[in-house]
Amino acid sequence: MSSAPGHMLELNDVHTYYGQIHALKGISIAVDEGEIVTLIGSNGAGKSTTLKTISGLLAPRVGYVALQGQRISGLKAHQVAKLGVAQSPEGRRVFPRMSVLENLEMGAFVHGRVDPHDLARVFDLFPRLKERINQHAGTMSGGEQQMLAIGRALMSRPRLLLLDEPSMGLAPILVEQIFHIVQDINSQGTTVLLVEQNALMALAIAHRGYVMQTGSIVLSDTAESLSRNEIVRKAYLGET
Repeated sequence: MSSAPGHMLELNDVHTYYGQIHALKGISIAVDEGEIVTLIGSNGAGKSTTLKTISGLLAPRVGYVALQGQRISGLKAHQVAKLGVAQSPEGRRVFPRMSVLENLEMGAFVHGRVDPHDLARVFDLFPRLKERINQHAGTMSGGEQQMLAIGRALMSRPRLLLLDEPSMGLAPILVEQIFHIVQDINSQGTTVLLVEQNALMALAIAHRGYVMQTGSIVLSDTAESLSRNEIVRKAYLGET
C-alpha cells in the first residue's frame, strides 16, 4: 500500500513494543526529501526506538513505516539499508579492532564494493579520518569515533540518514563541528532524521521538529517555532 505522495519517509500510527513494554504509542511522523527533521525529548521518550523501527531493527505491532510511498515495516535491517536508509547509532558502535578504512568499508556492504568517490566524499567531510586511515578505531577519541560512525553510514550512499545522538559525550566545540557537517551532508542532497538531546543545537540546524514524551508525539512545528515555544524552552532548552 502506498503512503501520501511527496513524503520520503512516513510513520503512520506506529505502535512498537519491547516484549510487553509499549514503547511507541501511535506515533505519526513525515520527513520530506531534502529536509533535516529532528526528534527531541528526554531520555526514554522513545526517540531511539523510533529510529530502530524505521531501520528494521524493530517491527511495529500496529501501523506502518513507508519509504517513498512503499511500506518497509516488516523488512529486515539489511533490506532497509539496501533501499537507501543508513543509521549512525547511539554510542557510535564503531568496530574497535578494525582500522578507520576497514570500518568505512563495512559501511559500503550494501553495494558489495567500495566506491573511491564515496571514500573521497567521506574524507572531504572528515579530513581527520584520512589522517587516521590505518588507526584502530578503538584508540580514537570520542569525537573521531563519531565522525567515523557518520562516515561509515555515508559509505552506503543513503538517501535518508538516521543520526542517533551524534553530540553525546562530545566537547561543545566538537558538537558545533559535527552539526556543521550534518548541514553539509544535507546540502549535498541527503535527507536527515536527527535524534538529539541537545535540543538547542538540533533546532538550530533542522527545518522541522517533533517533540516526544513517553512514546507519543506531543508537539510538531517548524524548528524556528519550536525553539520559540515556551513549553519547549522550559523543558528542553534549559530555560526557567
